[in-house]
Amino acid sequence: MASNVTALKNKLYSEISRVVIGQDQAVDQVLTLLAAGGHGLLVGVPGLAKTLLVRTIAQAMKLSFSRIQFTPDLMPSDITGTDVIEENAHTGKREIRFINGPVFSQVVLADEINRTPPKTQSALLEAMQEYQVTVGGRTYRLPQPFFVLATQNPIEQEGTYPLPEAQLDRFMFLIYVDYPSESDELTVIRRETGVDEIAVSPVVSAEELMAIRRDVRAVVASEHVGRYALAICKASRPADARALAIVKDKVSWGAGPRAALHLLLAAKARAALRGNLHVAIEDVRAVAAPVLRHRIIMNFIAESEGIKPDDIIETLLKEVREARD
Repeated sequence: MASNVTALKNKLYSEISRVVIGQDQAVDQVLTLLAAGGHGLLVGVPGLAKTLLVRTIAQAMKLSFSRIQFTPDLMPSDITGTDVIEENAHTGKREIRFINGPVFSQVVLADEINRTPPKTQSALLEAMQEYQVTVGGRTYRLPQPFFVLATQNPIEQEGTYPLPEAQLDRFMFLIYVDYPSESDELTVIRRETGVDEIAVSPVVSAEELMAIRRDVRAVVASEHVGRYALAICKASRPADARALAIVKDKVSWGAGPRAALHLLLAAKARAALRGNLHVAIEDVRAVAAPVLRHRIIMNFIAESEGIKPDDIIETLLKEVREARD
């Protein structure tokens, strides 16, 4: 089982790296996310290949792909689809027919998701959680596997609509996409100003990806690993008896139950992708930042002092100890 998952991961990583230069950490986190079956939010300044990464992954996995450019005038029906009335050529009667929206794809890129009002943002909530959409009182199932990978620009705040906590919690990972190294950036410049085009070959099928997800859930997590994941989440909640001092002083809201679930599931995915049949404490620690950073809400004091959620997570990983009993 583990060897098959690792082999498929290596094939996929090799194909993606032919197109996406650098961003190794972001690519690794997205692959972990897909193996776990979650949704991801990619945050980074323009020009860091966020869209290219998502499109390349869809092409390398033989998955249908839709890109939704979120704008202030985007309506929910522009995402989910809409009912239209048309005349039946045979009977002459008018009938209602549903036209699928772009959400009916296996990989959905929600580009600049914070550019559209909450009414339209919430159209993704049912799709992300229930893998279905409801229009006109009828429910339509989405294709499987189904992933939403959204992007945000952290620079511009004017004309944006921050995602509410309820929707942020649906994303398993918040992934920071940073500037590439100097050598990687030079490679990008040379490639993009040249004449050669690199085609992406599909190397993993949808069926293989679904099998990976089943194998990930079969990875064994011992009780002390599960307790460690839960302890990290509980220590991030100001009202909890286990909360750290810095959490009580700087945090308004900590990670909820879904965070603990995602933390352990992502740790299972990381272990499986590395060929391991058991989850280690290191797997939990490695995925803690992308799982928790959008679920820890700082208070005014922390914001005025420039303290970020990642600073709290770093402290949690230092202070919360593994329980061996």
